[in-house]
Amino acid sequence: MRISLIATVGLSFAAFSQPAFADEAAFLKSIGGHWSGKGTVITKIGSAPLNVTCRFDSKSTGTSLIMSGQCRGLVVVRRAVSADIRANGANYSGTYVGPSGRSSTLSGSRSGNSINFAVHWGREVNGDRAAQMTIQRIGNMGLRLRTIDQDPKTGRNVVTSDIQLTR
Repeated sequence: MRISLIATVGLSFAAFSQPAFADEAAFLKSIGGHWSGKGTVITKIGSAPLNVTCRFDSKSTGTSLIMSGQCRGLVVVRRAVSADIRANGANYSGTYVGPSGRSSTLSGSRSGNSINFAVHWGREVNGDRAAQMTIQRIGNMGLRLRTIDQDPKTGRNVVTSDIQLTR
């Protein structure tokens, strides 16, 4: 009886763990492709938002996704941006290289069509090294990249980047 119970639990675990990996791989694959769009970026909390146009290419392989591209503000300011993320079951981790060129770490999980990350910046930004980032798939043709940081003076959350992309 004990062996039968252990075998049943083991088979149940195997049956439920495989689809989770398959679901994450399918979700990341749905984010793959060429993306372009517009949005706003605040370089420092309290400063005026900067309108940007962005282009990204993303490629998924199994449970990993690499996004690279650039955003342009004003007419002459152009910055490379990239992310390399991996799913391990329900958890996501990776690195993000933003306009400063410094690498930051990402850790989080997916909820529905969004991957929600805690960001640990590679240097102090807006008074600390912490923020939140969301990659949200909107239908089959849309993607939203959003970063939220905390205002060190008021403690309020501030959207520091919000970029809407389409295929």
